[in-house]
Amino acid sequence: MNENYLTVTALTRYIKRKFELDKHLNTVWLKGEISNYKHHSRGHMYLTIKDDNSRIQAVMFAGYNRSLKFEPENGMNVLIKGEINVYEPQGQYQLYIHQMEPDGLGALFVAFEQLKDKLTKEGLFSFERKQKLPSYPKHIGIITSPTGAAIRDILITLKRRYPIADITVFPVLVQGDQAPTSIANAINQANNIPTLDLLIVGRGGGSIEELWAFNEEIVARAISLSSLPVISAVGHETDTTIADFVADLRAATPTGAAELAVPSVHELKNSIQAKKQALTQLMQHYISQSSSQLERLNKSYAFRYPAQLITQKEQELDKIIDQLTKKAIQIKANKENQLDQLVKRLNQQHPSKQAKHLNKQLEQLEERQARAVEYIMTLKKRQFTNQLEKLELLSPLHTMRRGYSIAYSSDGTLVQSTNEVQVDNAISVKLSDGVLDCKVTGIKEDSENEN
Repeated sequence: MNENYLTVTALTRYIKRKFELDKHLNTVWLKGEISNYKHHSRGHMYLTIKDDNSRIQAVMFAGYNRSLKFEPENGMNVLIKGEINVYEPQGQYQLYIHQMEPDGLGALFVAFEQLKDKLTKEGLFSFERKQKLPSYPKHIGIITSPTGAAIRDILITLKRRYPIADITVFPVLVQGDQAPTSIANAINQANNIPTLDLLIVGRGGGSIEELWAFNEEIVARAISLSSLPVISAVGHETDTTIADFVADLRAATPTGAAELAVPSVHELKNSIQAKKQALTQLMQHYISQSSSQLERLNKSYAFRYPAQLITQKEQELDKIIDQLTKKAIQIKANKENQLDQLVKRLNQQHPSKQAKHLNKQLEQLEERQARAVEYIMTLKKRQFTNQLEKLELLSPLHTMRRGYSIAYSSDGTLVQSTNEVQVDNAISVKLSDGVLDCKVTGIKEDSENEN
């Protein structure tokens, strides 16, 4: 009975075999939208292809996606060629992509825009990074194909315009899969030659596929890292590559690059000749002016009658000396007068006089202070005497001298009433001339006080 049951693995392999034998599933042309895109670290691309109603899991292995000219993105519509098969570990069918390109836009165009956007964000196209070209380069490097028309046009133009410059050609591949690496290596090699002043990198015209090597990132970064100024000369005037954006200067054609790289010897000669003529005219004008000035000086009074001029100047000098002497005497008198005034003021304010005046003021103040102290002492003595007299009148001693006494209990308390003592209590009676120790033998109350 168990022989009728299949294992999951057996069933999955059977279904997989069916997929592999179906010729309609071996080559599938599919279009759809990318979602859930993931580029694995091992190089494989995992994604979902969907439309409005359905979706299918897909994978594009590194061996196939290595030739892609663009980077897939979520939301991108693509055209795909591949096969449908079963992924056994999960028992699900999926699409194995062999070729892929954008739907509606060419793959090269998308790749161009993606790289351009990436390098723009990094600042590789910014004007601040551009190097200034030397005005008179002595040694020029040319990186291009040694057999194309571009090298011939560049060499002819350089020899015609500026034959004194040395030229080094770096032969490279300008199209094909190996071209980007070849161009980048040549740029790096040229930067190791200290005598080089300038680089021209380019090729003649062609299709976008033929010019594609100059749209590769490796070439763009080599140009951006070049310490030598780089002129890009790729294709015709209408052709634009990533290398054109990164280069320090873009030429419309290889011939145009040569014209931008060096000045024209004929133009330099004409410029030198024009400057020579202008300098000659300027020198002639200067000589003419100087000659006229010299002639005027020769005809002047000073050169015609030098003795009389000297006599006249001596008289003027005497007058000036007299004026200076009078002025000096006047200034001296004024300064002496100012000095006398200052001496008088100093004598009036001399410290000894001020000290004498202050000593006199001090003596007066001391006399006033002594009188004030004496007056205050007399006043205070009189007030003190008055207070003593008042105290004497109010003193109990004064009263006791008239025959009165004061009684104290045994604990020293003042006895003010008969109610405060009892018979047989010991009391002390204070008199004006002493104290009597007494014992109470009887108590008699004053009836008048009670009333």
